[in-house]
Order: sequence, then structure tokens, then C-alpha cells
Amino acid sequence: MLELLLQPFQELETKRLVLRQLRQEDATDLFAIRSDERTLQFLDKDPDASVDATLAFINRVHDSFLDNDAMPWVIALKSNDKVIGMINFWNIQKAHYRSEIGYILHPDHWNMGIMSEALEIVLDFGFSTLKFHSVEANVNPKNAGSIKVLEKQGFVKEAYFKENYYYNGVFLDSLIYSKLAPKG
Repeated sequence: MLELLLQPFQELETKRLVLRQLRQEDATDLFAIRSDERTLQFLDKDPDASVDATLAFINRVHDSFLDNDAMPWVIALKSNDKVIGMINFWNIQKAHYRSEIGYILHPDHWNMGIMSEALEIVLDFGFSTLKFHSVEANVNPKNAGSIKVLEKQGFVKEAYFKENYYYNGVFLDSLIYSKLAPKG
């Protein structure tokens, strides 16, 4: 079984980004992302109703990190530390050395390569430091942008589930993509 100790928190950096720990003072920026209809159009979840709801989310995420059940980063611009998104390992299956990855990015920063940049360094950390054997992503089949980002990072489609997810009175489909750890 995978021996996983996520603490102390590991901050990651790329050319343009700092991936750091989520803080309470990030609630306003994160609320802007988690309540924007554009960011939620393919996530099939209700928007956060208030900054307080986002603060509750921050507390749940932090507790998951302390319990070694998730590794969440906010994506912030190096130039001003503004939170523009999140990326995290969650649904970690220690017995199988596998994790799910999730991410969200404010629409003002779409199509700039930011999520690819963040995903690349997070995957490297997941495979080399956390010792995951595989990482999966659950994607709405209509989310062409996310599929493109995953495929660019070497993810392959493993499954297409018909109407396996119920949201807002409708059964929805899901795509499962995964990536194996590099050999060597």
C-alpha cells in the first residue's frame, strides 16, 4: 500500500505560476471562480452561493489535506499572487497507488496554456514524489478544452460512461482519462 504523507505542504513553481496552499484570505478570489457560470458549465455542480460557502469549502479541503486524503493547490500568478484557479489530487486510492485529479481555472485565463503548465508540474510531483502509479480525470464529454489539456499531457481515454451521473434532474455522461507513471 502507498505510504502517503502529504505534510508539510509542498509549494510548486513554474515560469508564470505559484501553486501554493489554499488560505482563508483566498475566499473572495476563489468565490469568483466557483460562482462563475462559465467555469461551472462542464463541472455539473451548483455555484457557491456566497463567500461563506467558499470559506466552508476551503475548510473542507484543508481538513482533507490534514487527513492525507487530498493534495490541493491554488494556482496563483507569480506576478501578483492573485488566485486564478485550483488543481488537486483527491479520491486517492492508496491501495492502488492511484489518484484522481481535478482542476478549475477562471475563464479570463483560458487558452493561455496555464492549466497545461500547472498540470505538468503537479503530475511530475504526483509521480516522482507521491509515487502514484496512475492518475485519472473524470471529464464531461462536452468539455473539449479540458480533454485537449489532458491529451496534451499524455492522458488517454479509458472509458465512456453513459448517464452515470445525476445532476439537476438529468442523467449525464462521463469520460474517464488516465495517465500512467513514466517508466524508468
